[in-house]
Amino acid sequence: MRTAIFPGSFDPFTVGHYDVLEQALKLFDKVIVAVGYNATKKGNGYFDPEVRVKIIEEATKNLNNVEVCTYSGLTIRLCQKLGVNYIIRGLRTTTDFELESVISQANKKMAPEINTIFIPASQEYSFVSSTVVRDVLIHGGDASLFLPEGVDIEKYNQ
Repeated sequence: MRTAIFPGSFDPFTVGHYDVLEQALKLFDKVIVAVGYNATKKGNGYFDPEVRVKIIEEATKNLNNVEVCTYSGLTIRLCQKLGVNYIIRGLRTTTDFELESVISQANKKMAPEINTIFIPASQEYSFVSSTVVRDVLIHGGDASLFLPEGVDIEKYNQ
C-alpha cells in the first residue's frame, strides 16, 4: 500500500488543505494527515492539537483511506517511525515553493529514502491560508467560506 504523510499545523484545516488532500488521494492508497505541534511550546496555536484532529476527522469523514494523528519533532522521524517514504506538501504561491523546497532538500539530506511531493492548491483556493482563517475567527467573521463543507467551527471555537 502506497502511503504518504501530509504534515502541517492545520490551525485550522481549510478548504485549501482539503483540496490538496483530495489530490493526494489520487496518487496514494492512504494519506496520514499529521498535525504537528511543539510539545515544549506553551500556547500551540489557536486550536489545541486534539481539536485540530477532530476538525480534520469531521472534514474528511466522507473520504476513504485518510488517517489523522498528532506528532511533534521532525516530520522525517514520523515518516521513519511509520515506515512512510512520502511527504505531501501543498503549495499556494511561489513563496511557498521556495520555503518548501529548502525544507525538502534538508529532509532529503537527513533521510534520503523520504521523498517530498509538491501539490499545488487549485486556483480558487490559492489565497486561503490558516492565518487568514484564524484572523477571520478572531475578529468574529464568517470563516465557513474557507472551511471544508460540513465543518461546524463554532462548536470548536474558543
